[in-house]
Amino acid sequence: MPVLRSRYESRTELSTFRTRPLRSMCLRAPALAWALCAVSASAVTLWPTIPFIRGQDLCQYQDAYGRSRSGQRKEMIGQVSQLMAMGAETRDAVQTIMTLDKLIDQQRQMARIGSGMDVTLESVIKSSVDQIYRDTQPKDRQLSFFNPTSLIDLLTELKEQHRQERVDAKQLARLSGIAWGTYTYGPSCNNDILLTLHVTMHSGETLNYSAKGDPEWAAQTVAMMLFRQFQATRFPSNVQVNGSRLTLVGAPGSPVSHAPSPAMAEKACANVKARLPTWEEYEMLAMLGDWNGGVSLKHDVWTLSGGKVLSPTLRNPSPVRQPEEARGEDLHFYCVR
Repeated sequence: MPVLRSRYESRTELSTFRTRPLRSMCLRAPALAWALCAVSASAVTLWPTIPFIRGQDLCQYQDAYGRSRSGQRKEMIGQVSQLMAMGAETRDAVQTIMTLDKLIDQQRQMARIGSGMDVTLESVIKSSVDQIYRDTQPKDRQLSFFNPTSLIDLLTELKEQHRQERVDAKQLARLSGIAWGTYTYGPSCNNDILLTLHVTMHSGETLNYSAKGDPEWAAQTVAMMLFRQFQATRFPSNVQVNGSRLTLVGAPGSPVSHAPSPAMAEKACANVKARLPTWEEYEMLAMLGDWNGGVSLKHDVWTLSGGKVLSPTLRNPSPVRQPEEARGEDLHFYCVR
């Protein structure tokens, strides 16, 4: 899918989260004399088949109820009058309009025959998730789809044009959850759909994602939501630094928060028995990035202890600055212990 990278970078700002790949177990940083390792969170495995249920056709609903009965009557009268002005008899004009409407309905029905749309949506979602992983290259993959059959069985099912729908209790025990979805044709009556994906976990937790657009775009957008949900750093996140564990606690009330001053951020961390990261810790955790257990700095300003801030865009002579040098930017922070 060659257009996937540019679409994601332009519409979901994937590039702002992209980090350097971690190709070995630990990332070596000689300049800071640190060795950094992210402790992997438990990976999520979903059932490979994503059943989709088609919902109410919102386009037809909009056609039927988007205007009042009197408005529809006026539109029909106007169409008949135009045809009569062109020389058609009244009966012929009415018949022509009814024939055209019937042809439009037949075309729409032909486009929806069979179960092709659900297969397409499932394929695009799964292939898009894989493409995002190829683009970002995180050290540990946290989301995958379980394949319960042998290659021979899979080949047989593909030859018979069947999907992987057989499941037993032993296979279910190896799954983290299942995904299923609904789709409906959008009210704009163009080629867009309204796509909703539901993920139900073993714990009973349900996650829901929704996107609207042409089928490919909607499925790719849902795939990005899945990736962000399961691959992004989950707090608390444990990281090994020179053999010692550093825990990213997050901020009170949210993983990353804002503060009016470094002193307030420092106080907030103290309230949860934690502290602000040091300059070096911020930088090293940014190398891990959002997909490997760390937090990207992006172009934000981060609070430091001692009333200072870290501004990644102001590196000369040092990114450590006074708060007033941040030019009124929001002061971000999270806590560690």
